Amino acid sequence: MSPAKSEVLQAFLLHKKPVKPIEISKEIGIKFPSVMMHVIGLTKMGYLFSPDKGYYKLTNQGEKYLGVLNINREFARKLLKGKFFGNTFNFYLGLNEPINIKAYNLQTFVFAIKKAPIQSVEFHMKRGDFKIWLRGIGDVDLANKIEFLENNDLTGESLRQKLHLTIFNRCLALAKVAGYSVLLENNL
Repeated sequence: MSPAKSEVLQAFLLHKKPVKPIEISKEIGIKFPSVMMHVIGLTKMGYLFSPDKGYYKLTNQGEKYLGVLNINREFARKLLKGKFFGNTFNFYLGLNEPINIKAYNLQTFVFAIKKAPIQSVEFHMKRGDFKIWLRGIGDVDLANKIEFLENNDLTGESLRQKLHLTIFNRCLALAKVAGYSVLLENNL
């Protein structure tokens, strides 16, 4: 698969609901006709499907190609609420500049992203620390989504918002698998 086609497919990974190709075009900075050409090709390959006219979504085959794993109930619960001893994520402002913000699991991670200074969030994104930690605790799916965000050159509050939304959506999906009920708050 070409790098451009792969980039278009990865962009769909960040969306839980069907999305229009024009939105993908804006997100990844590739002109709409090129994105649409790749969307048509990916649909023919079985990686995308169109549930409604003009909207596309990843298929199970597309998720499998991108490395999305099926997660069982117990592992979903561990990712959300467990403690990964020896694998706590410690936030830093820079090298040798720790701050007192830590994440023990995805539930604490989603709140830490909102709480950490933007300098810290940018520092860790540039180094790839978030995706490394996520792979270390076993959430390859979320690590892949974060890696895609790294390649989008987001900064400042737009980076924080996109990162938070991506992690929050993952927590919602895992809560469903884990059998947890979820309270949604506007300030999350």
